[in-house]
Amino acid sequence: MNNNNRSRWDLCRFIKTLTYFEVFPVLNWIEKIFQGTPKNNQDKPKEGGNMAVILVAGATGGVGKRVVKKLTAQGYNVRCLVRDIAKARTILGDDIDLVVGDITKSETLTNLVMANIQAVICCTSVRVQPVEGDTPDRAKYNQGVKFYLPEIVGDTPENVEYQGVKNLVAATAKYLVSVGEKPIFDFTKPSDEIKNIWGALDDVVMGGVSSSSFQIRENTAVFTGNVSTANSGGFASVRTKNFSPLVDLSGYQGVKLRVKGDGQRYKIFIRTESTWDGVGYSYSFDTVANNWLDIQIPFTDLVPVFRAKIVKDCPPMDVSKVCSLQLMLSKFEYDGALNPAFNPGIFALEVASIQAYGGETLPQFVLISSAGVTRPGRPGINLDEEPPAVRLNDQLGGILTWKLRGEESVKASGIPYTIIRPCALTESAGGKELIFEQGDNIRGKISRDDVAEICVQAIKEPKASNLTFEVKESEVIADNLDWKRLFYSLQVDK
Repeated sequence: MNNNNRSRWDLCRFIKTLTYFEVFPVLNWIEKIFQGTPKNNQDKPKEGGNMAVILVAGATGGVGKRVVKKLTAQGYNVRCLVRDIAKARTILGDDIDLVVGDITKSETLTNLVMANIQAVICCTSVRVQPVEGDTPDRAKYNQGVKFYLPEIVGDTPENVEYQGVKNLVAATAKYLVSVGEKPIFDFTKPSDEIKNIWGALDDVVMGGVSSSSFQIRENTAVFTGNVSTANSGGFASVRTKNFSPLVDLSGYQGVKLRVKGDGQRYKIFIRTESTWDGVGYSYSFDTVANNWLDIQIPFTDLVPVFRAKIVKDCPPMDVSKVCSLQLMLSKFEYDGALNPAFNPGIFALEVASIQAYGGETLPQFVLISSAGVTRPGRPGINLDEEPPAVRLNDQLGGILTWKLRGEESVKASGIPYTIIRPCALTESAGGKELIFEQGDNIRGKISRDDVAEICVQAIKEPKASNLTFEVKESEVIADNLDWKRLFYSLQVDK
């Protein structure tokens, strides 16, 4: 070894790296004794601080609050559009991301509300209550409209069911990611959580002196630092903490990076093991100085690597269990080969986004409408046999007529959608076998809890795209609903 190429090793930075990535839990235990537990408890990023957000409109309503609960339980990053933050906190709790807005006022559907959305679930509706009034917990309303004479209070059906939905659809179209793509990180619209996810992992862990950082700026992130070959080192990198829950990229073909580099060759690692020093699946990519590039990396091109050596006979990467991501600048390629574009010293790689591509089309707008929307004025309808909403459509401001207009605005948008038309809603626990039909002829009832579950299932099922259907519950308790069978049984809208 050339002693002239020796530099002072930084023990403190070495310990800081191990602590940040929780390599030895005892170090984190000691740190918490002296510094206390972080207030935000953000040690584990959700889906990589996943910028893919599910926006729930009408989140404090009977169905909406159940949708929020189910989404968060499954690890989704949820944002709730509400009109009253204080009231929403009492219903949804303190850990939910709330934004103030009103779908009937398009100017309130701002970047703060709509940024980074992967899908929207619209549970909004006009407020219906008994003419004689109701209890604070809406006990009469929750019994069902057939038990009281209803009236509309507050905003009109035209404003909420049609114009409001139309406003939300228009705002959604401006912000949605492309069909078949899934955001993992979008640094053009950074969140505070991202700042707690990426950390430096440099050659200090093997005695080197390279140093790097991951800086979140206004519209981009920058992997930058000084890479040195002193002390037999020669790499700088940044890595995410382990995701919780794991990121599921099943159904996608690969990942795509939008980057602006300095002419050097960099690497990305995708890891499916939570261990500190395990196998990573790697891909090297070249940059052009001061030029933005879209780097598309098929999963099949990733190479299994352990400490810069290719691992032979390694199984294909399990894309359903992505645990962490890593960006690196190294003097080595693989198996001792040198990086032909490597230059020691100052470097910088700007990153605008990291996302999965090549996925199937999933619904990006789920609308809860109502069974009966096509029945007012339909020839041959016997109103005596119809539910109250159909019989009282005119008295209720044309509520079903405007719901149908809202559906039409969703269908005309070009956004992949699912329109759910539930029969009479109940407060029962749900869990019954469900009956999906089309043609708007069925009558019956269904639990709000089951409607919420349909919404959650729809956003992850390609066969739910561009469907409109009615749904009611049967009398049979469901052991295990076959959601694919239910969605496959329906015909795509023409």
